[in-house]
Amino acid sequence: MLHRLSLRVLPQLSLTVTEPEIRTRKRIVMFVVGLMAFAAYRVGKQVVPLSDPLTLLAYTAGLAAVLAGVSYAAARRLPLGQLPMAETPRRWAWLLGWTGAVYGAQLALLVLALLQICVNYDFFQHPDGPAMMAVIISCSAVSRDAVEIGHLRWMESQGRSFLTFPDGGSFRGLLGRDPAGMLRSAAIGMLLCAVGSWIIGALFTGSMAPLAQLLMATVLGGSAALYAYLAGLSAPATWKERARQTHWMELARFWWWPGFAFAATYFLVMYGIAEFVLRAAARSRVQFGILATGTGFLMGLYCYYLGARRAFEDRIHATVPSSMLRCPFITGILGKHKGASAPGAADAAAFSKAAHPVAME
Repeated sequence: MLHRLSLRVLPQLSLTVTEPEIRTRKRIVMFVVGLMAFAAYRVGKQVVPLSDPLTLLAYTAGLAAVLAGVSYAAARRLPLGQLPMAETPRRWAWLLGWTGAVYGAQLALLVLALLQICVNYDFFQHPDGPAMMAVIISCSAVSRDAVEIGHLRWMESQGRSFLTFPDGGSFRGLLGRDPAGMLRSAAIGMLLCAVGSWIIGALFTGSMAPLAQLLMATVLGGSAALYAYLAGLSAPATWKERARQTHWMELARFWWWPGFAFAATYFLVMYGIAEFVLRAAARSRVQFGILATGTGFLMGLYCYYLGARRAFEDRIHATVPSSMLRCPFITGILGKHKGASAPGAADAAAFSKAAHPVAME
């Protein structure tokens, strides 16, 4: 779900995909896709056993991949004959495989886990309702993100350059340049959530344990996310200095979203994997500890990246006028400027690659 975080946290991407025109288009596409997903579920349940969780996940993943391609095509604004050449095979694999199939299956697990924990609507006892909601909600969300990605690619085809494209390339680049910072934030998130899970496990058992663990992972995972974001944003300074310089309302907003929201999301997805894929229904303290530790790890890792990427974009926008950033010639110069004495040379090279991902692949 890193692409979703990038689309909402990084200002350049967020402002682009929330313009009034694209918002209207997203609502229309999501409505149509929701109807298509409902029809596909009604037909599919007559053909395959969607009461089996693995079959449901496979069906949802395949359907989400197809609808991601359709939604992307609607936003890309290209004739069907030109659409296959619009992206590299690697980009298509990411778009249809990761943001389509894998993301769709994750969202289906999220829906099933949320219904079971929060409203006691168990898929194993009443499969039809949860299965239908899982298919519709996951496909609608996948189509929304595919429209946003297609809109970004259409904007690029019109000459607009973006400092970051949400395909994970910048994340892998930062992991190679600053593994210590990323892993340190991930380790702190893991430790915080593991301790919290151990304490909650001693206080709550039985039917209350999943909900208590979810609330714990939400709060502590969101806290780890805020720390990691400030650590990435402030490097090489300390996160405490950045926290003092940031208005408390902005800190609270990030703590709530994406901190709380995505910490709960990752915990629920991992709970869904344990419950519906692995069928590990014992729900021991060790199992909850693993889920909480994984939540803290992902929130620390991803939010450090978001902070570092936000700081990079702020530096570029502060030193290069926005009118020049739209010029491919200028971005080429930035990419070639690698002098060791020039501050931000690595950022400039990263910017050049992020701004023109297709041309450089």
